[in-house]
Amino acid sequence: MKFYTSIPKELKPYFNVELGKYQTELANGNLVSAWHHLERAHIIGQKYPYTHTFVHWKMLQFGFKIKSRKEILGQIPRLIFGGVKSFVGRIPVGNPGGANVPPLKPFPIGKELQDIFLKAGIDPT
Repeated sequence: MKFYTSIPKELKPYFNVELGKYQTELANGNLVSAWHHLERAHIIGQKYPYTHTFVHWKMLQFGFKIKSRKEILGQIPRLIFGGVKSFVGRIPVGNPGGANVPPLKPFPIGKELQDIFLKAGIDPT
């Protein structure tokens, strides 16, 4: 069994870009676009406990911002268990991380994100 810890340095810039775009879109009131970038950050960072947990923290904050009880309640267990699942390599690859999807269901990774993993030399599975 492989244990994961920190996001690889080759992948981290892509993760940070998504978080930056999230912050920009949030600040501009573009909530749909902001959420989209959080989901992308989740997919990029979900294999690694710190980035995975951080994105769920941001998703929980977003849930409070939009006053979504479903998102808030959905993010609490993800926040608690997501990082642990990452650490032991048991993540649902491609899952966007929101409370609107089953927490353990894998999803296909879109071509644009596949290309990011390829450029970084990282296998997303």
